[in-house]
Amino acid sequence: MRGIPPYLSLLKQAAAAWSNDRAASMGAALAFYSAFSLAPLLIIVIAVAGMILGVDAARGAVSAQLGALLGPVGADALEKLLVAASTEGSGVVATVIGVAVLLVGATTVLVELQDDLDRIWEAPPRKESGLKSMLRARLLSVGLILGIGFLLVVSLVVGSTLAALAHQWRISVSNARTLFVLDFALSIVVFTILFAILFKWLPYVKIAWRDVWAGALLTAVLFNAGRLAIGWYLGSSATASTYAAAGSFVVLLLWLYYSAQIFLFGAEFTWVHAKHRTRPKPTTAETPQMHPTDVADRAQTPPP
Repeated sequence: MRGIPPYLSLLKQAAAAWSNDRAASMGAALAFYSAFSLAPLLIIVIAVAGMILGVDAARGAVSAQLGALLGPVGADALEKLLVAASTEGSGVVATVIGVAVLLVGATTVLVELQDDLDRIWEAPPRKESGLKSMLRARLLSVGLILGIGFLLVVSLVVGSTLAALAHQWRISVSNARTLFVLDFALSIVVFTILFAILFKWLPYVKIAWRDVWAGALLTAVLFNAGRLAIGWYLGSSATASTYAAAGSFVVLLLWLYYSAQIFLFGAEFTWVHAKHRTRPKPTTAETPQMHPTDVADRAQTPPP
C-alpha cells in the first residue's frame, strides 16, 4: 500500500548501518558501563518510586522484575550489587559522598547511550565542552531517571491490578494464559514509552516524536521476546556453573550485552525510518538539526 514504508527493506538497511557503525563493539562497551551503573541506577529509581508506593513495595517489585528478566542467577548477582551499593555510611560527609557516587554511577550509562546515539545519528559536535557539557549531560540523565521511576510506578499499579485479577480468577489455565498475554502487552507498552523517550531526548539532534515510535516499538518487542528466549537459555544451560563463583555476574553481563545490541539495532532502525519518512525541519542554533545521510551510501562506506 502507498504510504506504508517497506519495513523489510528498512530492517535490512538498519542491519547494514548497525554493522557499519560497529555496534557489536559499542554494545560491549555499553554492557560494561551498564554493569557498574545498574545498581546505583536501580537504587535511585526505587527511591523515586518509593516516594509514591513505599520503598519496600518498589524494591519488591523491582526484585520480581529482575527475576523475570534475568532469571534467578542473574537476579541474584544484581541483588548482591544492590546490597553493596546501598550500604549506608556514617556521618553527613559519608552520606553526601555516597549520594554523589550514586548519581555519577547511575548517569554514566546514560551518558554512554548519548554518545552512541550521537554516533548513530551522525550528530554534530556539541558546542559546550568541559564542565558545562558534563553537568548538562548529567542533569539530562537525572531527568530521564526520574522518568524511569514514574514508568515503574505505572507498571507497578497495573501489575498489582493484574495480580488482583489473578487472585479473583483463581488462576485457571485459560486465565493464566490471558494474564501472561496481558503482562507481556503491558511490558511492551512500558518499554516502548521508555525507548521512545531515550531515542527522542538523548541524541544531539532534533527528532520528531512520530519518528521514534516505530523504532521504540520494534525495540520493545525484540527486547521482551529476547528476554524470554535468553531466560530459557540461561535456565537450561550450565553457563553459571561453568564460571563457578563468577557465574552469576557472567549471566548478568550476557543479558546486558544482548539488551545493548537490541537497543542499538532499534536506534539504527529509528534512524533509517526517520530518514525514510521525511526530512527533519530546521531548528535553532542551540539544538542543531542533523538530517541522516543516505543509508545505502553509509552502509557501503568502510569504517575508519
